[in-house]
Amino acid sequence: MQELILVVDDEPRVVRLARDYLEKSGFRVISAADGPSALVMARRDHPDLIVLDLLLPGLDGREVCRHLRRESDVPVIMLTALAEESDQVVGLEIGADDYIVKPFSPRALVARVRAMLRRSHGQVKAPAVLRSGGLEIDSERYTVSLDQLPIHLTPNEFKLLYSLVRRPGQTLTREQLSDDLYGAAPTGLDRSIDSHIKNLRRKLEAGGRQPQIETVYGVGYRFIETESR
Repeated sequence: MQELILVVDDEPRVVRLARDYLEKSGFRVISAADGPSALVMARRDHPDLIVLDLLLPGLDGREVCRHLRRESDVPVIMLTALAEESDQVVGLEIGADDYIVKPFSPRALVARVRAMLRRSHGQVKAPAVLRSGGLEIDSERYTVSLDQLPIHLTPNEFKLLYSLVRRPGQTLTREQLSDDLYGAAPTGLDRSIDSHIKNLRRKLEAGGRQPQIETVYGVGYRFIETESR
């Protein structure tokens, strides 16, 4: 079945452009022009990916993304005219998986959508299940649990955690981690990896765990194995 993309933007021209190129590339497309409508359609139609404008009437893109992340792990690509790095990092920190600045190339949008869907479908090679202490990552079911309690991660957070855990104790540079996440379609944001790590740590520590992802200052990050409780 064709994958379903929800495009959320209050500019009809942007929606038409995105729809035309996505449909020509084999995707089904639905659209919303404001934040509340976007949430209704996301909950009703269960899209495979959401292209979400930041500045929306009714409920802005940041709030829409926050609501989505409390309910779903659907991949989200932020689409906005705000080009400042701080705005882009805020989007990533609240759970967006990628960021495209207007005006954008529709071909680049299609490439980002395809790359994000490949990652969200869990195309991670064996071993299928990684375990470290109470942490378990299942790449076939695309699930993560800590002390048998589920942890809900975005596709990029899942891929980043898997990359670190499969190489315990090894320091991975931001460039290596960025390549694991973005492959041939990088965001170009040096701080995006740091934003995802921040979110991962918050989720791992929610149950009272000590940090398992260690910062190697000036280099990158490494995962420290822990024993079960």
